[in-house]
Amino acid sequence: MKDYQSKNIRNIVILGHQGSGKTTLAESLLYVSKTIPKKGEVEKKTTVSDFLPEEQNRLSSLSTSVIPVEYNGLKLNFLDTPGNDEFVGELNQALSVVKGAIIIIDATSGVQVGTERVWKEVRKRRIPTVIFINKMDKENVKFDDLLKEIEEKLGKEAVPFAIPIGKEDKFEGFVDVVDMKGYTFEQGARKEVEVYPDNKARAEELNTVILEAVASTSEELLELYFSGEEISRQQISDGLQTALINGELAPITIGSATKDVGIITLLDMMANYIPNPESLKPMKGVNPKDNKEVIRATKDSEPFSAYVFKTSVDPFLGVINLIKINSGTLKVGQDVLVSNTGDSKKVGTLFALRGKTQLSIDVAHAGDIVAVNKVDLSTGDTISDPRNPVLFEPVPLVTPVIYIAIVPKNRQDEDKISGALNRLNLEDPTFEIRRNKETAQLLVGGQGMTHLGYILDKMKTMFKVDVDIEDQKIVYRETIKNKVEAEGKHRKQSGGAGQFGHVFIRFEPSEEVFEFHEEIFGGSVPKNYHPAVEKGLVETFERGPLAGFPVVHVKATLYDGSYHAVDSNEISFKLAAALAFRDAVAKGAGATILEPIMKVSVTIKDAFVGDVMGDINKRRGRVLGMDQGVGEQIINAEIPEAEIVKYAIDLKAMTQGSGSFTREFLRYEEVPHHLIDKIIEEYKK
Repeated sequence: MKDYQSKNIRNIVILGHQGSGKTTLAESLLYVSKTIPKKGEVEKKTTVSDFLPEEQNRLSSLSTSVIPVEYNGLKLNFLDTPGNDEFVGELNQALSVVKGAIIIIDATSGVQVGTERVWKEVRKRRIPTVIFINKMDKENVKFDDLLKEIEEKLGKEAVPFAIPIGKEDKFEGFVDVVDMKGYTFEQGARKEVEVYPDNKARAEELNTVILEAVASTSEELLELYFSGEEISRQQISDGLQTALINGELAPITIGSATKDVGIITLLDMMANYIPNPESLKPMKGVNPKDNKEVIRATKDSEPFSAYVFKTSVDPFLGVINLIKINSGTLKVGQDVLVSNTGDSKKVGTLFALRGKTQLSIDVAHAGDIVAVNKVDLSTGDTISDPRNPVLFEPVPLVTPVIYIAIVPKNRQDEDKISGALNRLNLEDPTFEIRRNKETAQLLVGGQGMTHLGYILDKMKTMFKVDVDIEDQKIVYRETIKNKVEAEGKHRKQSGGAGQFGHVFIRFEPSEEVFEFHEEIFGGSVPKNYHPAVEKGLVETFERGPLAGFPVVHVKATLYDGSYHAVDSNEISFKLAAALAFRDAVAKGAGATILEPIMKVSVTIKDAFVGDVMGDINKRRGRVLGMDQGVGEQIINAEIPEAEIVKYAIDLKAMTQGSGSFTREFLRYEEVPHHLIDKIIEEYKK
């Protein structure tokens, strides 16, 4: 691949609802720019970006791929991201390294849940965005209705830059309302045509809207506009870029990725309006040695620094790390510092990735996105010049919202599972691996069943490990509610030396997990046996008397007992302590079961508030309050974990796919009495 300087690089993410045509658009961008000689198709499993077996089987993107397009002396690094909202980790990392976005809207479906979600993310990050209405050649496309829907749901910043020429299978191009010219497209090539009268009035109306937006970007342009003087094409272009960068304008353009209509115009917009890395604000980091702030401008002249935003595991090439160079240059053979760990590494290979194809390069410039392998790095790492270290704050990882238990179909694969999952966790740090000793389950946590299914499919494809899925078992606890005094006496005689231990222990509820005290007077139980009594209780509390869950929040006070000068020993007093607790339960200590309570924050549209709050009440939850967002509400609640094992699935069904939530463990609380017998029966199976 050619050597591209910073000023000739653009980093752009392709976003949109699942099925809107992101991968097909990436393929069309490659073809129209003449980067590839022939277009692939999603259905034929021949696209550049969907190269993973799991993606080809599902006909859907499941991982971010880099698609560098060479066009008019520029390198446009497009990141094709998954449309499914369960892959939010991929989305967040991609958004952290770009300064431009294309949001695709399916003309036949309109603004969908995924469209609103990604729009909200790019606005929050102030990423210059172009909206591309795809599939304009399909049936029943009502363009004016679609524009109204975009304005209602996305806002008035979204402004049409084109109106269609023809409709359905006769759609062949559009009128560019900025320069008031008509264009048709054939095999990607653009041809200027006459603007017909039926389009002209509408085009002039939209042209006025754009000119007003452009004029408002500077006092000089505003003065020209109100005085009726002509604003030059260059002034319009500069004003559009300013409005786009400032988030005051999001141009709407139209086309068909399948037929390559409007693609060359989209490429021109990316080249002309998306800022190059050199024009960006400097990045802030810290010096890992003294924690002082460090500023890095995106220029070759600055010391080298880069951020690892994606890691992938290739069965033949090993671990590949995608990096965005924030400052300086990177060359083959260069020594770098892993700022997170303090380790020094040498970059042996350097290449650009186009899908899975490696394009060898010798040097990468500030602002570029490139790949390295055989360097021990992870997603979120910073690498920098060893003499001028800097550490950038990593993108926060989302926490799992659903867990499943997995067991190998083949017992011989038992040892392989952990290794396979740990390797996949390098690729996707948003899923969690957890072995629960109490339930003897290996748990995998993620953002939903599609996310988890992808991980398990990849484990089967890459590591030949196939598993069965089970529901997660809830980790309960046991405790007592009443204060009670109990006796434990262990006596055993077997011919030779016997065993004798005798204790009186007071058991009562406690705020602490476990407390042990002694109030022995007169040596009824010698001090050297007190630790044995405590140890006996600790071991006994590992399996409670009701269903075998650990016992917590108990205070035990040893206050009396007796011993035998010959037969007493530590094991005798350990066993006596266990007998004392059994006696306490029998005497009415009020043994009960505690369940984990989760703190849950549910983000939903206003329209679904009533349904979701009613559902939380049915799940034995307590609503603590609500926070107002833009067109949405955040419901804060406490819900028993047993009631939200599959909440990720249920919430999507309740909110038409628009709801999301986070969860974290809060505390243990007593299970309602009518549920205790059911839990005991279930766990004693």
